Amino acid sequence: MNVELMNTNIEEVVMKAVKKALLATQHQFIDSGWLSLKDGAKYAGVSNNTFIKFRAMGLQVCEIEGIKRVSRKEIDRFLEDHSY
Repeated sequence: MNVELMNTNIEEVVMKAVKKALLATQHQFIDSGWLSLKDGAKYAGVSNNTFIKFRAMGLQVCEIEGIKRVSRKEIDRFLEDHSY
């Protein structure tokens, strides 16, 4: 039973470390200025459907091998260009 308890504790420690590492990696990517389309929609404060309409209106998106990213600068530019 002691071994089982130790294994459970080790698993918890490993899981916490993995989660922490994944969050750090995600934050580094987001801090780089490039966002997923879902995060881009959140950044712009609109729904995913509205963000798709923005793309049709000229919002530039980078796509490499099916992976789509949009820069914060591009979102800011697009919103500024469509402000009145």
